[in-house]
Amino acid sequence: MSSFKALVATKGETGPDLAFTDFAESELMAGDVTVRVTHSTVNYKDGLALTGRAPVIRRWPMIPGIDFAGRVEISEHADFKPGDLVILNGWGTGETHLGAYAQMSRVKGDWLVPLPEGLNPDEAMAIGTAGYTAMLCVLALENHGLKPADGPLIVTGAAGGVGSVAVALLAKAGWHVIASTGRPEEGEYLKGLGAAEIIDRAELSAPGRPLGKERWIAGVDAVGSHTLANLLSMTKYGGAVAACGLAQGMDLPASVAPFILRGVSLLGIDSVMCPKPRRLEAWARLASDLDRERLALMTTTIPLTDVIETGRAIVDGKVRGRVVVEIG
Repeated sequence: MSSFKALVATKGETGPDLAFTDFAESELMAGDVTVRVTHSTVNYKDGLALTGRAPVIRRWPMIPGIDFAGRVEISEHADFKPGDLVILNGWGTGETHLGAYAQMSRVKGDWLVPLPEGLNPDEAMAIGTAGYTAMLCVLALENHGLKPADGPLIVTGAAGGVGSVAVALLAKAGWHVIASTGRPEEGEYLKGLGAAEIIDRAELSAPGRPLGKERWIAGVDAVGSHTLANLLSMTKYGGAVAACGLAQGMDLPASVAPFILRGVSLLGIDSVMCPKPRRLEAWARLASDLDRERLALMTTTIPLTDVIETGRAIVDGKVRGRVVVEIG
């Protein structure tokens, strides 16, 4: 198509100015694969970009959207041919490279992952970058040698995107999952995903002691700041916390006590520039391990025209689970 529908962000005085418009295919950025985008999603990072609450967008004008699923239309890359179904997560898409909230995208083939067998494009975006990040956390904890028999595990921001998928994955793997949330009304939802216990995020979000009572052997944290500091202070000897988010803040007001007195490890999780072999492993595990009924339970579907409103809602903590965007 010579032009296509897209959500375009231009730089405004107080944040991005957003408008749905016809975008010329000739203005797509350089890449060796052109994809007809069928589905995207709204991650917390997308919400930050759409609202301007963090400087996610670093090129103007920009088509936001950090991940998509779609079908290859044109390829000069050896690994892909027209008709292939593919997934993209990160690599600066929606930040420095024109992103996913459009009917077409041209990207580097090295950024793409084949859609795993058994997953549909809409299911892939129900997982999205949030779910893929959750699996990277699971893999990091497993590679650290931790297993369900070692003790309970905590997931913070549990009703959000990363948290919802993490709870479902870890519960299915046999972990006793403690879900931390600031939305008590989501307790039954989280139990439906497999959480064994629900705690109020207020137990973790205030300044705490350098070393607290040992409560869990592992954690998945999408919150940061005091919450992550408290998680570390309450992690059992030899345990680890996988950190992947900053919903409360980028700071870490902690001490070295958990590390040098209990041998606790902090595992940093990056999804944007993650090497392709690890991406392939994560997506293969998601296709095999994630319960589809639980995935459906946490998923809402919206049209592209609802993305702006949903972006505002997700940074305000009003979105539960995952959101699939039908690009059309």
